[in-house]
Amino acid sequence: MTEAAIKAMIHLLDDSDQEVVTMVEQQIRTLGPSIIPVLESEWETESLNPILQTKIENLIHDFQWQSVKTRLQLWKESGGMDLLEGMWILATYRYPDYTFEQLKVEMDQLYYEVWPQMREELHPMDQVKVLNTVLFDQLKFGPNSKNFHAANNSFINNVLSSKKGNPISLCVIYMWVAQKLGLPIYGVNLPNLFVLTYKQKGLQFYINVFNKGLIFNKIDIDNYIAQLNLTPNEIYYNPCTNLEIIRRVIRNLLMAYEKAGEQEYKDELTDLIDLLD
Repeated sequence: MTEAAIKAMIHLLDDSDQEVVTMVEQQIRTLGPSIIPVLESEWETESLNPILQTKIENLIHDFQWQSVKTRLQLWKESGGMDLLEGMWILATYRYPDYTFEQLKVEMDQLYYEVWPQMREELHPMDQVKVLNTVLFDQLKFGPNSKNFHAANNSFINNVLSSKKGNPISLCVIYMWVAQKLGLPIYGVNLPNLFVLTYKQKGLQFYINVFNKGLIFNKIDIDNYIAQLNLTPNEIYYNPCTNLEIIRRVIRNLLMAYEKAGEQEYKDELTDLIDLLD
């Protein structure tokens, strides 16, 4: 279908005959996300027609939402091997123009900041301290304590630009850089707190990225679990999957929007959790 024909259909969304509007909208939806640029262009030219603008906005959102679901489904079916891709897909939920290439460039830059200072002969704990120094002292990454529950803490593009995030988003960035450096560092799903573990044969310790990379041990987790009156479970001590990480990020987003009173996102985010389950 030509662009002119698509534009003509878009203008029929404001027709006085509801049957025509319904039929046209159904036809537009069959065209898929590829027509988003045309919709955006028409939205800009319809500033004096708020009703049509709203209908165009709804179509754009629905197309973008479907793209997120499709990408996340394909990511899951492929094994969810690339955590960064999963985080990028979630970012496009609110920032549809953000590209995976942009994200990779930003993350690679962090790696190049750390790499010259890392030494293979260092003890693993000292390697972690080097990583802590670069990310937290030099680059000034840190917790967003003032707005802990803000949704932006879960979108990796925002965390990279503001250098403030929640435990899991900071952990994802830290873990990606660490693994690119060859360090066996993985995520651990603690209740109410996401942390990292350095784990290889004969050596395991934990890293609290939300507290500037504080190193702690299994006994500290034992005490933490006891304080919460929970029964010890292997998942509190060992690496979790990328799927579990993305699922937890979505739950954080769901909670953030609920606390902000933005209930319109609830059903969509619940759908994403169900999709991953």
